Amino acid sequence: MAVDESKRDFLLTALGAFAGIGGAAAAYSMVKTWDPLPSVVAGGVTKVDVSPMKAGEIRTVEFRGKPVYILKKTADTAACKNNANVKIGADQFTVVIAICTHLGCIPAYASETKQFKCACHGGEFDANGVNTFGPPPKPLVVPPYKIEGNTILLGEEGEEYKKLAPELKA
Repeated sequence: MAVDESKRDFLLTALGAFAGIGGAAAAYSMVKTWDPLPSVVAGGVTKVDVSPMKAGEIRTVEFRGKPVYILKKTADTAACKNNANVKIGADQFTVVIAICTHLGCIPAYASETKQFKCACHGGEFDANGVNTFGPPPKPLVVPPYKIEGNTILLGEEGEEYKKLAPELKA
């Protein structure tokens, strides 16, 4: 019985081409998954202009899906001993991720007592984000930031952020 060489060659070539196209499609898909999503790239840096803020005002902004409190301190607010103050000109700010370091609740700011209070387990943080009472094991976390004029850029590490103690950093 004679073997049809041309038919065999055609089938092997077709199978090789099909496998090659499939391999190229798989490789392309893998490379595309390594690229960050456009929403992640766009959400990398959050700009906050703090020039219109009044003393004692708190602003909540979203940074990478998490709430961040920016508090413009009043003259009678105690300075932070752990160097977590954000200084812009003569003004001082507290910039912290608004998630309790105990169980992840979102503490509320009580302006009359100048404290962040977590309703879930009674944790309290002073106006600098330092834990003062209750079960939170450490201060509120400071997100990476950089100062440009009257703008705080959340998501970039500036010189001020690099000077912070490691336990305060996100």
